[in-house]
This record gives sequence, C-alpha cells and structure tokens, in this order.
Amino acid sequence: MQEILLGKSLEELQIITQEIGLPRFAGKQLAEWLYVRRATTFDEMTNISLKGREALKTRYVIGRHKPVAEAISKDGTKKYLFEVIRDESLLQPLSAGKIESPRGEEAKYIEAVYIPENDRATLCVSTQAGCKIGCKFCMTGTLGFHGHLPAGEILNQIFSIPDANKLTNIVYMGEGEPMDNLDNVLRSLDVMTSSWGCAWSPKRITVSSVGVLPALKRYVEECECHLAISLHNPFSIERKEVMPIERVHQLSSVITLLKQYDWSKQRRVSFEYICWGGRNDSIKHANELLKILKGLDCRINLIRFHASPMDKGDKQRTHNEALAFSSSNETQMEWMRDYLTEHGITTTIRRSRGEDILAACGMLVNALKK
Repeated sequence: MQEILLGKSLEELQIITQEIGLPRFAGKQLAEWLYVRRATTFDEMTNISLKGREALKTRYVIGRHKPVAEAISKDGTKKYLFEVIRDESLLQPLSAGKIESPRGEEAKYIEAVYIPENDRATLCVSTQAGCKIGCKFCMTGTLGFHGHLPAGEILNQIFSIPDANKLTNIVYMGEGEPMDNLDNVLRSLDVMTSSWGCAWSPKRITVSSVGVLPALKRYVEECECHLAISLHNPFSIERKEVMPIERVHQLSSVITLLKQYDWSKQRRVSFEYICWGGRNDSIKHANELLKILKGLDCRINLIRFHASPMDKGDKQRTHNEALAFSSSNETQMEWMRDYLTEHGITTTIRRSRGEDILAACGMLVNALKK
C-alpha cells in the first residue's frame, strides 16, 4: 500500500526525500509543491529530479481528490461531499453521478461547506466521519461514528474545492469533534500556519469543541488559532439533557480551564449558543451566562436552530421536532443579544446560511450521497 504525503510535516518530508536518495533540501521543495503550489501529480514537481519523482511514485501518493458531489444554496453557500480516501486503491476518479467505493466496500463520506460573504470566504471542514458526541439537537450524530480523518483528509477539503484560492477563513465546525481527533487536527493546523506550509495567520482559523478535556487544554497550549466552545445552555442539569458530554466534561471545568489563559491578544475564545424558544432564551439563562463567563474575555454567537428533515417510514417528520426543539424567534434573539452586550459580553447573531441544502449548523448528514 502506498502512503499518502498530504498532511506530513516538513521534517517527515525531509526524511522521506533522504530515504529515496534525494538531498535533505528536497524535502522543503516537496513541501512547497504540496502546500504552496498545491500539486496534484508528481510530474508537476519539475525542480525534483526525474529519478526522485519516479522513486516517490513507487512508494507514495499525494492524496488529493475532488469532491464527488455538490449543492449550491440560493444564498450562495456551497456544500461538497467527499469520499474518505485511505489508500491508493480509492484514488481512481468516480464515474459521473456514481457514489460508490471502487473496492466494493461501503464508502464513507464527509461534507464541507463553503460560505462566501462580501470580502470573506469561509470553509467549514470536517474532522471525523460522522460523530460520536451525540448532541440531541445535531443531525450529524444520527450518522454514527465512522472514524477519525487523517490530517491529509482534513487538508484535502481545503485544497480541493473549486474555490480553494478564494478562501480567507477556515472553521473546524463540520462533522465530528475536533478535540476527539486532536493529533490530526494539530497536524493539519501546523501545515496551514507554518512558514514551510500555507503560512496562514492563526487568526484566520477557528476550531470548535463541545469541551473535551484534557484535549482542550493541550489545544490551548499548543495552538494559536481561535477557539469556539459549543455552550448552548449555562445550567449543567439542562445542558446534560441535550449534550451528553456534560456528564463527562462539565462546562464549569471547561470555563475554569479557559480562564487560566490570556484571550485578549492574538487569539479569541467564543461561545456558540443555539437558541431554542422557551428552553434557553430567558432572562434566567442570560443572567447565568453573564455569571459563569464573568472575568473571561470572550464573545457569544447566537445561532438560530435548524430542524433537519428525516424520513420515518411513510411520514415526513424531523428528528428535532420529535425532541420538541424549535428556534427562538428573531425578537427574542435580538433581545438576548442586546442584553448580553449591554452587560459586558459582546454578542452577535450569526446569519443562517445554506439551510435549503442542509448546510447550516447541525445539518450535515451527507445527504448528497443519496
């Protein structure tokens, strides 16, 4: 089986080039071809000797592959479906409209969402195939968990969408829990932010988490990218009802950890808060948010709840309606935004994007493969 190069560090690439008889500096050339010039074949790497390129071909593949399906929202958001590639036998192009694994196995998929807005273009990437966290309001959890994505699979989403050269920001908020796959997440971030890689500023990247300890501590100490915590309810007993993670890693412990670090300079911590009418949008909840976040330099993003349709026999219903979730109305969300901001925590309402193609927050269920 040939090994995938995408996602490897400069040091690893230098070792590889030396092992095939090339000078050590060829590792930096290889990194430039992979991460700066975004080569998709070894033949493009013209400053590496022909003998070296042939040696690379026998042992390695680059690991780039295009999405197999896409959908475009009326608001301009684009959603892409990728087949998860793990070895060379899956690197053959798929027939138009045909979504199956060349090995005859059940293929695994992930989705990434491209969100253009004025002078910004953000890509929401996945870090796992499916998710095992099981938040009751999130449709992705209904997929089950199908494995961690290697760093190369995370990067491939960034490099292989048609609008890759337009990207200004990346958010790790797609399928999966990034802290549950931290080694590969950090590997991909190293490629994105290192001078030998894509040389992006860490301020252009945000990683989301429900609050998985101690991985979260490691992330904060090893990475300078922004952090977004999925909060959704400030009361532990209520949070447990919708977020099973609260039974293992309590929000109070997460906030205690975050208060130990400086968030006022290079990086930012924000809290994502889906608003459900009558569940978590009251004055009681707003005041508790102010209480538990006091002393932490942060912001809050309020998010409208998105219900995702699912087939249940002959009836059209929603997983979320069965759980009696419904979004707060706009007036209540505006009140909560203004109240929290007036009392010291900058709060915004995130604009909903891509709902009509199941691309909005909590709606990634690989629907494009159907």
